[in-house]
Amino acid sequence: MSLPPLTPSTPSAQGVDANAVHDLLDALETAEAVEPHSLMIVRHGRLVASGWWAPYTPDRLHLLYSLSKSFTSTAVGLAVAEGLVDLDAPVLSYFPELDAEITDPRSRAMLVRHAAAMASGHEEEDTVDRAYALDPGNLVRAFLLLPPDRDPGTVFAYNQCATYALGAIVRRVTGQSLTAYLRPRLFDPLGIGEVAWLTDPPGAELGFSGLHGTTDTIARLGLLYLDEGVWDGERVLPREWVAEATREHIPTSDQPADTDRLDWERGYGFQFWQSRHGYRGDGAYGQFCLVLPEYDAVVAATAAAGDMQAVLTFVWELLLPGFRSAPLSGGEEADTALAERLSRLALPPAPGKPAPSERAGEWQRAVFTPYGGACAAQPGLTGASVAADGDGDGDGWTLTLVEDGRELALPLGFGGWNVTEEPLPTAVSGGWTDGDTLAVDVAFLETPHRLRVSCSLADHTFTARWATAPLHGGPLRTQCAPRGSGG
Repeated sequence: MSLPPLTPSTPSAQGVDANAVHDLLDALETAEAVEPHSLMIVRHGRLVASGWWAPYTPDRLHLLYSLSKSFTSTAVGLAVAEGLVDLDAPVLSYFPELDAEITDPRSRAMLVRHAAAMASGHEEEDTVDRAYALDPGNLVRAFLLLPPDRDPGTVFAYNQCATYALGAIVRRVTGQSLTAYLRPRLFDPLGIGEVAWLTDPPGAELGFSGLHGTTDTIARLGLLYLDEGVWDGERVLPREWVAEATREHIPTSDQPADTDRLDWERGYGFQFWQSRHGYRGDGAYGQFCLVLPEYDAVVAATAAAGDMQAVLTFVWELLLPGFRSAPLSGGEEADTALAERLSRLALPPAPGKPAPSERAGEWQRAVFTPYGGACAAQPGLTGASVAADGDGDGDGWTLTLVEDGRELALPLGFGGWNVTEEPLPTAVSGGWTDGDTLAVDVAFLETPHRLRVSCSLADHTFTARWATAPLHGGPLRTQCAPRGSGG
């Protein structure tokens, strides 16, 4: 099911100064630790600005990392509304088969609302590695076997296992996957098309991460919450859940409220962060759903950002001052200029030129091994080769990486991005920086990640490093949305 796109409007008609959007774009494009991928700005229910930095495109799924948590939270809210989940019931009560072995009183006292608020009582940030080591086949069991350090509800600690438990509760009471449960209740009513969710070895969605969706999907979730659970005049989510999920349940810092705290130090709701302005769902490397009730606005963005606070600060300091209380007169020319700029956004290609003709023969079918004997950034990578289409006089060259005995062929793009969909969506850019060096950037288009590969003809070795390292790991062929997930 696919509903019409979000209703467009001009920035000035919705009281947004187009120059403020230009300022935000300038900051995103010049910040050293930020690689923007997409941006959507919605004001008064109208889409006033949207753009994707090529090679990223509007219909491309993008790994949302921990922004997935806000979708899992929404599933919990729907299950609460249907009488299937009780926020004040112990987490353990939904898994009676574990009752005999979960003996720690704090684990037994942990309520669903504590898990939703990242207030399980554990003091350690993120217990997921310990839990997977304890029982990789049953993460809920492992989580409950890790005794909380404090009474549940008294301390905040960002904990992937808590969110996983929420998703497991929804699966248990509904008999469905999170995706299947959300499809008729959230995705279809909001006009959200394809999504995909990474699963654990037993086949359950991670819940805390792994959701792949478009930027439009992010914006629609934000609009649903901004409008207190109503979409297109129909109630989708209870108003009470929206209010409960988006208020502070547990402080995330001991800094006084009147100090200039970072946006991660302002409190936590039910899988939503409190922000300097409004509240948000967010994911690693700059996947953002910013809900701004005071401005009647939503900002959705994807990125590969090493500094996520910088992105938020740009929005607060550059974009929000351009939000006015009434439509702006005389803004037509600025609106047109902004629309034109947004239509041609693009990430700069990696530097490099076609193979030098005098060395083309040496590069043809050249083979490379990892520099130093192993590739630390991607241990499964054991080899690389370069080959030209035909005699090598043209621009048709392919870099092939060998990982775990399998080949990944990457056609090169010189002076731009060469996009291919199979065996997984990638964009390749780069070329020869000199006669002895081929340097290539590989963007895995359904993730925030880019691999930088350099091949040296002098010693027939290659290096590979991530600009932003994938948090889920895995071979290169898994750096994409899972196929056939039923989304």
